[in-house]
Amino acid sequence: MWADSFLHAEQQHVLLLLVWSGLSVLAGTATALLLVARHRASVLLMSFAKQLVLWGLVIAVAVVLERHGIRLRDVASATRVERLLWMRIGFDIGIVGMGTMLTIAGRRLARSQGAIGAGIAIALHGMALFIVDAQLATMVSR
Repeated sequence: MWADSFLHAEQQHVLLLLVWSGLSVLAGTATALLLVARHRASVLLMSFAKQLVLWGLVIAVAVVLERHGIRLRDVASATRVERLLWMRIGFDIGIVGMGTMLTIAGRRLARSQGAIGAGIAIALHGMALFIVDAQLATMVSR
């Protein structure tokens, strides 16, 4: 029974990541197409859209690779997955920090709209990954 619950939690995690990936690619592509169709030149929004698409594709590749490793687990294997998950949560927090710093540096130092848009998109992805990973951590760390 326990291994089944762990397997279900991992499958749900992969599904949520896949949904986030698809939404990111869709939103980034729609934003870029809208800017081009309306002949609007917004460096901030175009950089934001590019980062959404890029991170969405990276997450999709990671999900495809992660999906192949999902199986019924014993206690030792589940412990390894949980430790890896906590490491990923730390990386997620780092991604939020990286995006925040890029946004601040783009605003205050470089006065670059492109850096601001990219930084906001990176921080957004870090927060989304943190939420999805933390949700799995709460399910498997009981």
